[in-house]
Amino acid sequence: MPGKRLQRQYKDCLSQFNQWKHKDHANDWLVYPQNIGPYLSIDETALSRGELYTIITNKQAKGKNGALMGIFKGTKVEPIIDRLLRLPVFY
Repeated sequence: MPGKRLQRQYKDCLSQFNQWKHKDHANDWLVYPQNIGPYLSIDETALSRGELYTIITNKQAKGKNGALMGIFKGTKVEPIIDRLLRLPVFY
């Protein structure tokens, strides 16, 4: 089975992606507010076919569980700031 077909089959049928509450925006951004910490790191990465993503991580998690705070398609700062400003304030 071609890899693309297997990927599509997993996403559309096996993963229950169609019932996921974040489906409408998951291709553009995902934010995990529970992973916000006082020290964040921001980085850009290129995935397959030159797709650029901005990744924000919680430095205190040291790359382990709870490290991913957000992932955003593209590298333009305005949509990322707009999305982050909508998060509840944690102190």
